[in-house]
Amino acid sequence: MTSTVDTTVEPRPGRAPSGLVAVGRAPGWVRYALLAAGLAVALWLPNGLYPAVAVDILCWALFAVAVDLLLGFTGLMSFGHAAYWGTSAYVTGLVAINAGVPFPVAVLAGALAAAVLAVPIGYLAVKRTGIYFAMVTLAFAQMVYFVANEWRSVTRGENGLQGVPRELFGLDLTDEYYFYYAALPIVLAGLAAAWRIVHSPFGRVLVGIRDNPARARALGYPVHRYKLTAFVLSAFLAGLGGGLFAIGHRLVALDTLHWTTSGKAVIVVVLGGIGTLWGGLLGAAVLVRLEDWLSFSGFEAVGLVTGGIFVLVVLLFRRGLWGSVAALVQRRWPTRRN
Repeated sequence: MTSTVDTTVEPRPGRAPSGLVAVGRAPGWVRYALLAAGLAVALWLPNGLYPAVAVDILCWALFAVAVDLLLGFTGLMSFGHAAYWGTSAYVTGLVAINAGVPFPVAVLAGALAAAVLAVPIGYLAVKRTGIYFAMVTLAFAQMVYFVANEWRSVTRGENGLQGVPRELFGLDLTDEYYFYYAALPIVLAGLAAAWRIVHSPFGRVLVGIRDNPARARALGYPVHRYKLTAFVLSAFLAGLGGGLFAIGHRLVALDTLHWTTSGKAVIVVVLGGIGTLWGGLLGAAVLVRLEDWLSFSGFEAVGLVTGGIFVLVVLLFRRGLWGSVAALVQRRWPTRRN
């Protein structure tokens, strides 16, 4: 006899409602309008902002969505995702420099390298939960950072990889404006993949494991295998963002592997809203734009301001920016289901 887990994306008592559920309860025209608005903003972004900042927003948005896939939908807090972001950046840079392939191929190679790295790390990490899982991922990430720092013949140490090319079938992508539109399809493909994952039966099982792992295990679901798969998929999406970040900056530095990069990704997710998926896009836009504005104005204590805003959002908008909006939608359409 076979059984199924009740894996509809519904919060248990005391858990903030999922932004995906809230928006899913809205009429179809609202969802299509939100999608159209999002695409319009994505196409307009380099015209309203400095194009290099717009590229950074794309990269960090994809990174945040990858982290939220693990944190918001699987219940695993990773403080080591910089390992996959940075590994992909280095592999992308090395492939682009040495092979001279089109940059999407180099980015894909970097993302695959990140996914391969995530297999052994995830296999060991998913056997732990809570703070123990977070510390294991952090420890492995710092090991990767140490290896990259010492393997100077490949990574160039503190100097990093410089002059990463943006080859795309002979097109001139030296202008950040044109590179943004060349990178946008890759980001959209990554976001579409994340959306498909969380809306698939696999994604609903992940939510069931997040809310009640004992029940999922009792019904015969291999919990560790599901967690490991989610971990690898998350690393792959983070690798896409890291590879684009390397091509966008034409430089790969050691700080792409540092634990503070993982912490920044978690902050972006919390700002946007955990378990909302699209909150990562909003959180990335707010944080990257704020850091750029503060740096341009000559203000040196950027971390003080961003940290203060983070504290205010946590205290006043406990569900994050997108999560708070989604909660309003849920109250407006309380009975509509996915």
